[in-house]
Amino acid sequence: MRIAKDRNSSALVPLPCDFYARDPRVVSRDLLGKVLVRRRQRQLMTARIVEVEAYLGQDDPAAHSARGRTARNFVLFGPPGLSYVYFIYGNHYCFNVSCLPDGEAGGVLLRALEPISGIEQMAEARDISIDATAADHDLRKLTSGPGRLAEAFGVTRERDNEKDLTSPESDLFIVDDGFRPPRVDVTPRIGITKAAERPLRYIIAGNKFVSRG
Repeated sequence: MRIAKDRNSSALVPLPCDFYARDPRVVSRDLLGKVLVRRRQRQLMTARIVEVEAYLGQDDPAAHSARGRTARNFVLFGPPGLSYVYFIYGNHYCFNVSCLPDGEAGGVLLRALEPISGIEQMAEARDISIDATAADHDLRKLTSGPGRLAEAFGVTRERDNEKDLTSPESDLFIVDDGFRPPRVDVTPRIGITKAAERPLRYIIAGNKFVSRG
């Protein structure tokens, strides 16, 4: 897979609000191949999105918004392009982005990334030892899986929940770096019990950084 070169943060333009103001299934497909960026002063951590899951709002039993708007899930009800972060299993965070027009619940969970830059910083955040030139099977330890990628990018609910991913001033956002649209495979969602059979998991076909469930 071609890896984009690191860029100056001032040249990176976040995806606009309109990108996210659509059906989560459409947004999921279009997010594959895009790049997640964490800006820390002059340092950048970047990784390509290779696996996501769509959650369809109040008609989806597996979605956090299935029972309506609450103090926990209000971000999912809009506006689109906001980060929704939650703590799970008592040990890690999951990072989502809100979709659909303001007032309609929907979101996409980021499940796996392919590291591009800031690899040493990711490894430090995950408290693991890894070489920036390590083989793919070692780099998978950084961002393959929703908990891993959140930890690698320093994503927490306190720091990032309700963050505007479409703002140029944000320190966390997603960009299109011109990566060629990938071939997409669709599978049932994993790691859940409700509505697990629905084909709402989207992955870049053949990518080595996709999670293994």
